[in-house]
Amino acid sequence: MTLPVVTESWSGVVNEVTIGATAEEGGTRSSVVKVGGAKSLPFHQFEGDIGNKPVIAAHVVDTPPEEWPEMLKKEYEDVYSDIGSWAKKCVDELGVSAIALQLDGIHPDKGDLDEAHAVDVVTRLKESVGVPLIVWGCGFPEKDNAVLPKVSQALKGERVLLGSATQDNYKTIAAVALADGHNVIAEAPIDINIGKQVNILLTDMDFPLERVVMFQTTGALGYGLEYVYSIQERERLAALGGDRMMAMPMLATVGHEAWRAKEAKAPETDFPEWGPESKRGPMWEIMTATGMLISGADILLMRHPQAIKSIRSMIDKLYD
Repeated sequence: MTLPVVTESWSGVVNEVTIGATAEEGGTRSSVVKVGGAKSLPFHQFEGDIGNKPVIAAHVVDTPPEEWPEMLKKEYEDVYSDIGSWAKKCVDELGVSAIALQLDGIHPDKGDLDEAHAVDVVTRLKESVGVPLIVWGCGFPEKDNAVLPKVSQALKGERVLLGSATQDNYKTIAAVALADGHNVIAEAPIDINIGKQVNILLTDMDFPLERVVMFQTTGALGYGLEYVYSIQERERLAALGGDRMMAMPMLATVGHEAWRAKEAKAPETDFPEWGPESKRGPMWEIMTATGMLISGADILLMRHPQAIKSIRSMIDKLYD
């Protein structure tokens, strides 16, 4: 007997967010990326429009990444002292669609560098590559509130994705993003209710939901992946079900989380039964990224070249 094809129909749609602005739009980017737009679950082409392809952004930092595992650092040791060279390597050799810069160096415990440093870094980054930019603060609210307005102004017109706005620290980010024409990352601590609340707070400041990307603090394989997966899946189901306050694309910090896992970076000499870290580490990032994709993530921030290439190939195959 022939089995019937069972499909779901959805009333909602995920907002489409454009990151980057070309010269015609008032920026200097040579390309833009569009994320979101899905009218069905991830990769369910048989049910309807699955929206724009997920985007891979190379996740870089403003100062030499001394805390990174040696195996990951050596992939960029020839360029990580210069943000422009680092970004160009990721674009030219790895084919990433965007660059995501973390301003780690401004954190009070990691150098406490000032706003002049941050502006210089983002300016050099902007001049080195033409792809869209994602710029994060350091996660220390007082320092971010002091530095990010200057960073936002230095990138005015580029329509960057600026992060992040939290439940307790959203007003400054929303205000400068409105003034300078940027998008905003709305961050929540793996909590669907707080995620929705941040979106509501942004609308209270008249910030357009069509310029918001949601971020639930990512968990790596073996370190909370299943919990984050369930939260992101619920967010996507809510969006497709018609909840306007949940209808935003989603972002995942895959590389940052995967390379914090002991199983990804522990030397083979310490755990010979685990196999070589040269294969295990990238695989940990690949598996984390795969889970995030299936749960609905639209933007993946990634680090290891092998992982980036593998996931980019997977996305292309799934969409083709």
